[in-house]
Amino acid sequence: MEQITAIDQNHVQQIRALLTGNPQWLRTHLSVELCKLWDWQSPAGQYKDMACRNLLLKLERAGAIVLPPRQGKRTFHSRPAYPSVPHRQETINDHLKALVPLQISVASQRVEDYNLFNFLLSQYHYLSYRGAVGKNIKYLIRDVQGRPLACLLFGSAAWKTVPRDTFIGWNQKQREGNMQYLTNNTRFLILPWVRVPHLASYILSRIARRISADWQEKYGHPVYLLETFVDRSLFRGVCYQAANWIPVGQTKGRTRNDRNHNIQAPIKDIYVYPLIEEKPLTENDITAGIQKDLLVTSGCKSKQND
Repeated sequence: MEQITAIDQNHVQQIRALLTGNPQWLRTHLSVELCKLWDWQSPAGQYKDMACRNLLLKLERAGAIVLPPRQGKRTFHSRPAYPSVPHRQETINDHLKALVPLQISVASQRVEDYNLFNFLLSQYHYLSYRGAVGKNIKYLIRDVQGRPLACLLFGSAAWKTVPRDTFIGWNQKQREGNMQYLTNNTRFLILPWVRVPHLASYILSRIARRISADWQEKYGHPVYLLETFVDRSLFRGVCYQAANWIPVGQTKGRTRNDRNHNIQAPIKDIYVYPLIEEKPLTENDITAGIQKDLLVTSGCKSKQND
């Protein structure tokens, strides 16, 4: 078995059987045993433990399995877990129209929302959450009844990403002078008991309408472009596509600390969403619009005028 797409119902049943028969196993033990069972190895003969754990998290998020609680090791650099916050967890599988109007709040404006946001993201997101560094905005989404549905975190944009920079059309000097006008959707969580078609793309569209004004209110300047990175081994990015985000390329499977090209990281699809007043009809119009708004308005000339 080489790829996650090979998973079928028989594999899910095997996972459930191992979980039922071995309730004392932790997540790492489970993933190793599955690698042995499925002969899931790298060309060098090493078990694909991390890939298997990512698969398990994806299955849990889809509601197919329930994994043992996380047993993370505390280290000098680790932060304490966020305190538990009571919240409603009943299954929500209504049509979208039954949930609107959504209640969208900036989580830093009320202590209750801030604490709930931190707990939900740390508890239920597959990457967990230990806090944000630098400029950021946290959104907590509830339905019309006040039930929590989702969390979104926007933070600092990637310092250098060739596909994004090529899409914008700026040079190094322009990029260094305008990074504050970009933000990255670093976390997007639909809570695991919420299964509502089109909800994710609808939320993205609603956030896109207000985030620049929210950023202006919090930091004194707007943002002109949103970006996100989607781990293509786990997700297809359908909600971003449905919300009209634009795929501009992929990462190279490296990290910003990989100066010697030795660190392997998942390849991710890069999506961007320009925030402009008049929505253009073509990608060329979008490119021109973001160059105009992002570069010219902020004091830089676009590449076309160099």
